[in-house]
Formats: sequence, C-alpha cells, structure tokens
Amino acid sequence: MRAEYDFSNAKKNPYAKRLKKQITINLDVSTIDYFKGKAETSGIPYQTLINLYLADCAQQNKDVSVKWG
Repeated sequence: MRAEYDFSNAKKNPYAKRLKKQITINLDVSTIDYFKGKAETSGIPYQTLINLYLADCAQQNKDVSVKWG
C-alpha cells in the first residue's frame, strides 16, 4: 500500500445524487405481498420495486387519489 495517493485527477461520483436514505415505513401486508409477488416474477428485490414505483410517481408528478369507504 502506498504512503500517499494522488487524487488530483479524481472525478466526482456520478451516482452521488442517487444515493438512498434508509427510512421506516408502515405498509399493509397485502401491499408487501403484492410487491414480493412481482419481485419473484421479475427477479428484482421487492424493496427496489417499491422504490422504482415511487420514483416513477414522483417523476411523473402523480397526484394521490384516495377513496375511503
């Protein structure tokens, strides 16, 4: 291992803006089961699918439509 390293030509991480933050969220069991089922068929982890879905909603600026009843 070198005593010193030269970072003068280093580049910033292009993915730094896409870093994730861990949170706690309460989801219905049926919602989790839905995404776990999709994860099995797609081969993508269910938490990643939830993130992709929410990111798509945010990107498209979708409004929330809630029907209580």
